[in-house]
This record gives sequence, structure tokens and C-alpha cells, in this order.
Amino acid sequence: MKGKTILIVEDDPKIRHLLQIYLEKEGYEIMLAGDGLEGMDVFERLDPCFVIMDLMLPYKSGEELCQWIRSDMNSDTPIMMLTAKVSEEERIRGLRLGADDYVTKPFSPREVVARVETVLRRAVNRCNKISYKGLTIKPLRGEVKFNGELVSLTLHEFKLLYFLMQHPNQILTREQILQELYPNEERTVIDRTVDVHISKLREKIDVLKDATRFIETIRGMGYRFNAN
Repeated sequence: MKGKTILIVEDDPKIRHLLQIYLEKEGYEIMLAGDGLEGMDVFERLDPCFVIMDLMLPYKSGEELCQWIRSDMNSDTPIMMLTAKVSEEERIRGLRLGADDYVTKPFSPREVVARVETVLRRAVNRCNKISYKGLTIKPLRGEVKFNGELVSLTLHEFKLLYFLMQHPNQILTREQILQELYPNEERTVIDRTVDVHISKLREKIDVLKDATRFIETIRGMGYRFNAN
């Protein structure tokens, strides 16, 4: 699913790799951690859209990591727990800590993918974020971060970035952008207004990415958010 990042916290490298392969095939961007402490570090820096974690992890257990995400980080990010066996009491305790789903090992990777999609659909109203290459936008909170650092944007810059990120790798014309930014105003706004907004937005986000620009100009056509 484009624009969704998943953190897999699992100490078994074979399981990590297997899940990564299947989830990347579906278009998810994958982050990996081999223990609970590394999972905390990656979560804090990169703010994923979904977390899959083993219940039994070195240094910090899955339950401790789940509680930290919900309490210390105050995050609504959906969480799926993987476990070799789980009793009804353990499942209830995990759900009370904030886990959204449990998957028992051994599992079918295709089932995990399907359940991830189901949880994301169910959680869309509480955790609707889009993320590409470390750049994350949270429309419900009006927040943009790059690698965990807040990026300060004006209202129009925020709306413009959100519109672009909703249509990754798609060319958007100036007319489409104007319609999105000024839907209820008479069309006295000129194309140059879009160029100014794009320029100011680039000053704030393109400096964050070394290799290529997040926002590309397609000569004679419009602009495109580079999600690759």
C-alpha cells in the first residue's frame, strides 16, 4: 500500500526477511529491528504507519514495546503482535496494552499481509498518516516530520504537500493544485501562486533529502511528488 511504512521488530532474521519480502510486494516500505531497544529507536526516529512485533524480544519484550508506544510516545500507530503461543489471558493483556491484532507462529505470510490491510482500514480514522523515505505527514494532527524531526509549514504548504503525497509519482497540473488549495474562491488566483507555494515548500523539505528532490517540476505539465 503506497505511502505506508511498516516496522518489523523480530529477532529471527528469517522471519524478518520473509515478512519483508511479502509486504514489499504489496508496496509497503519496510523498516527492520532485531530487538526491543532497536525497535524503540527506529520507531522514535522514523514514526512508522504500522508495527509488527514479536512478543518475546531481547532487551525489551513486545509487551513493553507496545506499552511504550501507547504511553510514552502517545501514538495510535496500529500494532500487530507475533507469538509462538498465547493464552487467552496474555491476549487480553496485550489488547489492553494497545495491540490491534495477534498472529500465532507458525503463520502464513499472505495471511499476515491480509490482516495488516484489515487493521489499517479499521484504523484509518485514528491514524491516517502517509510516509515516504522518512517524510511523514499526519493530516489529523497537522504535523509533518522528516526522520523524526518536526518540519514547520504554513497551512497552504501543508495542504499542498498532503495533496502531492496523496498522489505519489503522479503529475498534478497547476489547475488541479489551485482547485485543491482554493476550492471556494473565484479563479482570480494565477498559476504563479502555485509556483510560489512550491518554491517555499521545496525550501523546507527538499533540503532534507540528499539524492533527489521530493517535488519534481514536469516542464509544461505541472508537478510530481517523487516517492521513489
